[in-house]
Amino acid sequence: MTVDTQQDLRIRSHVISEGANRAPNRAMLRSVGFTDEDFQKPMIGVASTWSEVTPCNMHIDRLAASAKEGAKAGGGAPLVFNTITVSDGISMGHEGMRYSLPSREVIADSIETVVGAERLDGFVAIGGCDKNMPGCMMAIGRSEVPAVFVYGGTIQPGRLNGKDIDIVSAFEGVGQYNKGDIDRSELHQIECHACPGAGSCGGMYTANTMASAIEAMGMSLPGSSSNPAETEAKLEDCRKAGEAVVRLLEKGIYPKDIMTKKAFENAITVVMALGGSTNAILHLLAIARSVDVDLTIDDFERIRQRVPHIADLKPSGRFVMKDLCEAGGVPAVMKRLLEAGLLHGDCLTVTGKTLAENLAEWPELKEGQEVIRPLDQPFRETGPLVILKGNLAPEGAVAKVSGLKVKRITGPARVFDTEEEATEAVLSNRVKAGDVVVIRYEGPKGGPGMPEMLSITGILVGKGLGEKVGLITDGRFSGGSHGLVVGHVAPEAQVGGPIALLREGDKITIDSEKRELSVDLSEEELEKRRRAWVAPPLPRSKGVLAKYARLVSSASEGAITDY
Repeated sequence: MTVDTQQDLRIRSHVISEGANRAPNRAMLRSVGFTDEDFQKPMIGVASTWSEVTPCNMHIDRLAASAKEGAKAGGGAPLVFNTITVSDGISMGHEGMRYSLPSREVIADSIETVVGAERLDGFVAIGGCDKNMPGCMMAIGRSEVPAVFVYGGTIQPGRLNGKDIDIVSAFEGVGQYNKGDIDRSELHQIECHACPGAGSCGGMYTANTMASAIEAMGMSLPGSSSNPAETEAKLEDCRKAGEAVVRLLEKGIYPKDIMTKKAFENAITVVMALGGSTNAILHLLAIARSVDVDLTIDDFERIRQRVPHIADLKPSGRFVMKDLCEAGGVPAVMKRLLEAGLLHGDCLTVTGKTLAENLAEWPELKEGQEVIRPLDQPFRETGPLVILKGNLAPEGAVAKVSGLKVKRITGPARVFDTEEEATEAVLSNRVKAGDVVVIRYEGPKGGPGMPEMLSITGILVGKGLGEKVGLITDGRFSGGSHGLVVGHVAPEAQVGGPIALLREGDKITIDSEKRELSVDLSEEELEKRRRAWVAPPLPRSKGVLAKYARLVSSASEGAITDY
């Protein structure tokens, strides 16, 4: 496949490839392999998140090479460059988790920087772990050149004693060990078998949620969000993405043409149907900002009320992303949603076709599969990601209620100013059934970094308290978290939000059906406490976390730093 020689696709790189005064610029590129012929082609970047610090990304060097081959075959002059990743699973439950969400901004900033500085005409971005995907997408939105996102793919499930396990099994195993249900040897066996190779965490956790959302938005090629990491299909996804970027250049299709308000509504619809991670709300708000789309948390609640939850996927269900792939993949689910009138089929995608045109070519869900239920037999008639409001969360908070039997709790507040203090209280059996654990000063500014709390939620589930104890926080949760938990409470404690005013024993109500998060205190009492409250100093005075804390917005706005 070659580019029409009459069409100059060098929308930015011509400032390097033309003119005698750019000979020094070209000399640098000749040293990395460019020829006279290459300077007549569009320069295509491949943003790789390859790293050995996490299984999610340890194979992406091979995927980047495949994307480069595709871009070259498609008529481009490709160049691979790297950005960072951090592993949420490895950084979970300790000080390292404070760097997780800020890494999303670092990833976005670094890709935008390279694309802008090198005057690339388009690029492929390949993400693996949770923050790679929104980071890549924010960069795509800001860079304003044709681009395609490729998901590095899901991990294969681990296997122990004839059953599939995954990383959440290990987190919950800590609680089971603490309770005495398993011994140290059994916990060690879970540890050794949970993650068998490359790829992102297997359930409908944040990585698979965001991959599905991005495909639904039209920014990934059909089927690429559900193909597992260590497959030929994933290499082919990347090769085709490299070709697709050049085709987008030929057609003059830019990210803003694809990432419209209706495209974001499609993404939210798929997230609700699949029972995705609460982090999708945070990340989709941030991505929308990068393309100036007016998306709010109220849009999530509006769409939730008309979309049924139909996927039997972990953490609340039985299956993992590999099973969904074998059942027909994310496009087959989208096809079912489109036929029911729940998706906007006229949205443009990176194929150059509409969503409806793409799905017309995709097979239906396989006969006899058990991963996806019929729309008239859902697990819930409405989506499981609920926006709660009330006098504890005037700007909103987020709960995931998939699989929960208990929809409401009212109980005494057990107040902790750090996750570590709360975790110690749970492990030492000082938190009892009926309590509502409050973990505050863990928001975007107060953490800083809004750390995930899979560790404590996993321990609660492992100890049998998942639906017997409520938990609210201005931090956030992993896609693997489940139970009666509420995150993203806004405004956060660090800026004087109502969660900062709580005291031990205050009566808190979490009601997912009424979408309420409240404390049984009068406005007069809250105002009295507010006047007495003094903001603590920011926990960091220098470095990336200090910069992040100074710049970051509320979680209700996506916790972004470029607003």
